[in-house]
Formats: sequence, structure tokens, C-alpha cells
Amino acid sequence: MSALLDTLGAQAQTQALRVSGTLSLTDADALPGFATLVLLSPDEPDFWPHFTQSPEWQDGAADPMDRWSARVIGALAQSVDGKALFPFGGPPHHPFYSYALRSGQAQASPVQFLADGTVGLFASYRGAIALSQALPAEHAAPAPPCTACGPQPCITACPVSALTPAGYDVPKCRAYINSPAGADCRTMGCAVRRACPVGAGKRLPAQSAWHMDRFR
Repeated sequence: MSALLDTLGAQAQTQALRVSGTLSLTDADALPGFATLVLLSPDEPDFWPHFTQSPEWQDGAADPMDRWSARVIGALAQSVDGKALFPFGGPPHHPFYSYALRSGQAQASPVQFLADGTVGLFASYRGAIALSQALPAEHAAPAPPCTACGPQPCITACPVSALTPAGYDVPKCRAYINSPAGADCRTMGCAVRRACPVGAGKRLPAQSAWHMDRFR
């Protein structure tokens, strides 16, 4: 791993983030002057306790996680003379799904949600940092898990078949989690995500419940 990436990874860890992939930028990415993109993800399960101690969480204002990400990742980018990119806000709207696939550290699961070898279907990205230096591709994390997953429990895990290889019926999903029968998904997190054996126990229920409440 390069010294720069070592430094960035160590700084990210102090904020309960992890480097979850790197990729080479091309002209098509429309980020002139930058050669490498470093993806940053929550370092589960340590992320949630760290985040809930932040001023963004405690001030009661809207969008605490996005505001925290902008502050923290923006400062990390500045410390390495990079540019911070986020999967929220915009325009421009940055294609984080494509970035993750290009990194080689995540893949499209059978239900099309991203999965990586560290947290499975709980794969998520709080931001990325574009660097001017061309760095070698880094693959220190476990390989994406779906190809080697024999049972693929995510395919049949949704209680109402709202999320399957055939597609994602968002209204049906919302209706279910807002019903009494959907209390388990509402308070513990999406049953499909939890079915992934790689992600088991990685995300705290309180964090999943907060995300599900936002989704509702």
C-alpha cells in the first residue's frame, strides 16, 4: 500500500471510516487533474457509536449523517490535497454504484444491491477523495462475496418478495415496513441485507433502525 494511502487510511480510522476501495479515474469521470479515487465507508460496527457522539447528531438539525460526512471527509480531503465527493447533494451527482464496481472491492449481489467482502450487503459509502497521484489498485480487503456464496439467502429473504432478483418494488417494501408485520425490518434493518452471511452482526440494530426510519 502506498504511503499516501496508508496515511489516509489511518486518518479515516480515527473517524470510524475505512478505505473500501480505490480506482483509477479517466477523462470520462470529468475530474480533471485527479488520477485516483479513494472510497470511504463506515467501519462497522464502530461507526455508529462514533457518529452519535458528533455535534451533527446532537444538534437536532436535519440530515446529520450527510452533514457529518461533509465535514469529516472534507477535512480528510484537505489534509491530503484532495477533493471530496459525496453520494448525496449535487449536481453533479457522482455515480458511487459504478465507482464501487470499478474498484473491484464490491459487486452487484443477486438482488442488485452492492455487496463487499467486509460487510456484505451492508456495503455503503459516505464519500470519496479524489487524489492527483496515480496510485496502484489496492485490494487489501476481502474479495466481494457473492460469487462464492453457495446458498445466496438474499434471494428469498424478503418477507413479501419486494426485493428479489426480479427487481425492487419500493412501494411494496415501504407498505410492509410501515405495517405491524414489518416491525422486524423496521427496527432491525432490511431482512435481505441481514441475510447475507458476510454482513451478519456487522451493523448495529440502532443504526439500521435509524436508516429504516429515514426510508419510511
